[in-house]
Amino acid sequence: MIPLLFVAFGVFLAGCAPLSRPGQGPPPDVDLTPAPVVARATPPAPAVAPPPSPVAAPVPVVPPETWLDLGAWAATNQVGRLTVLTAGNGRNPPQFSFATPRGQWVLQADSELSRWEGLEIRLGFPPQARNGALWLHRLDVEKNLLPLLAEPWTPTNGARRLIVIDPGHGGGDSGTRSALPGRLEKDYTLDWALRLRPLLEARGWQVVLTRTNDADVSLPARVAIAEAAGADVFVSLHFNAANGSGHAGVETYCLTPSGMPSNLARSYEDNAALTFPNNRFDTANLQLAVRLHRELLATAGGPDRGVRRARFMTVLRGQNRPAVLLEAGYLSNPAEAERIHQPEYRQRLAEAVARGVGAVIRED
Repeated sequence: MIPLLFVAFGVFLAGCAPLSRPGQGPPPDVDLTPAPVVARATPPAPAVAPPPSPVAAPVPVVPPETWLDLGAWAATNQVGRLTVLTAGNGRNPPQFSFATPRGQWVLQADSELSRWEGLEIRLGFPPQARNGALWLHRLDVEKNLLPLLAEPWTPTNGARRLIVIDPGHGGGDSGTRSALPGRLEKDYTLDWALRLRPLLEARGWQVVLTRTNDADVSLPARVAIAEAAGADVFVSLHFNAANGSGHAGVETYCLTPSGMPSNLARSYEDNAALTFPNNRFDTANLQLAVRLHRELLATAGGPDRGVRRARFMTVLRGQNRPAVLLEAGYLSNPAEAERIHQPEYRQRLAEAVARGVGAVIRED
């Protein structure tokens, strides 16, 4: 490379040498008439290749087998690493940790209880331990694990974001009764919704309430309100109750995916073969539920009763948008009933929901 530079430099000097020495005229054969100026065509600008389109991460392939060796499947798809936390014994099944780029999932054989980043999520089928490996049902991989690994869902309406907030019960349907005399669930849910509306509006959301007073609104009518509004998201607000006063904590529900048993059925038939309109949003439902559940727990500070699936909830089944139902504490528990009765606490619940909605929708 260096010799070529010297040669080029020599050529350059030769081209720039004077045609005559000082004090001499030009050689007789040199024509001093200015040469005509020839316009040179401007060379076309080089074509600039467009920037490459972002390449989405490959979606892990879920084989058709009913049960999957989670560790082997994760290694094949490069989505995480499974390790044994406790080997288990005759009384206690083994526990496993599944570490992924998005978080850690702790699972226990023979139990539907699992924890994602410390948050309880109920599985559809208890995992199975076989020869030191953990086997997970294919539907739990598709409907629980993959949504947790996926990019957050975002509305398709661009700058327009509309959410329907559903204060549970109303009118002749009082909901559950509080351990405090004369206090009803329907009044607390309405107050919660009215506190939530301006918080969401301040974040740029259009907000529609299914009721703004003590009115009867049927469950199908609540679905129809969201449909008529063209809502992007639906959130139903409730408080819980149980026989006795021992139950406490927060539960969050989304619709059970087709083929999977529900975590809660009550006295209703739980036909796993059924598919509802809202099942098109199974992934977004779980993402929204996890975010809202985490924010409510941070506010309530009570027991984590988990993100759960239910199929009987009419207000969720017909939704053509991500939809969840929140149970923000037990009115049958005297301590929780007293806390729910405080306006400051309901304001904090409203702030928690506003934060949770903003987190999963990725507000800009």
